[in-house]
Amino acid sequence: MTLQVLSYDRESAVAYARKWAYARNPKYYNFDRLGGDCTNFASQCIFAGAPQMNGTPVFGWYYCSLNDRTPAWTGVQYLYQFLVGNEGIGPFGEEVDLNKLKVGDVVQFGRMTNDFYHSPVVVGFRRGEILVATHSNDAYNRPLSSYTFEKIRGIHILGYRAPDGNM
Repeated sequence: MTLQVLSYDRESAVAYARKWAYARNPKYYNFDRLGGDCTNFASQCIFAGAPQMNGTPVFGWYYCSLNDRTPAWTGVQYLYQFLVGNEGIGPFGEEVDLNKLKVGDVVQFGRMTNDFYHSPVVVGFRRGEILVATHSNDAYNRPLSSYTFEKIRGIHILGYRAPDGNM
């Protein structure tokens, strides 16, 4: 199968974040009571800008239902591993310094033990400050500096791959 590399639609990702930051899209399960909904929301935003899931069981990135999804769709570390390691279908990215982030990218907060636990989506910039949207503690245009964390990493979405003729 030949894959084509397509551009990530950052504006669509941000528009999705704006629409659903303080609500829940009924197409997706709300994980607030199962450890948090932040990475589920981040995946939804990414999917709005890179509409190609990776159906590989266990190691892919897809959501069909609560019981039919991959760990990367809802798990902080798994999303990171998928995005920075994906060489197949779906979105792919790289870890970057925060000053290289663009709207539609993801930041992840962690502890000194390298346990990362939160995945806000970059939705804007104001006077040099990164603004994010997230679920769990719902927010839109929240300054990154208003959070407390021990470690942080940025994931820059480079694009997504789809089978030739798909889009």
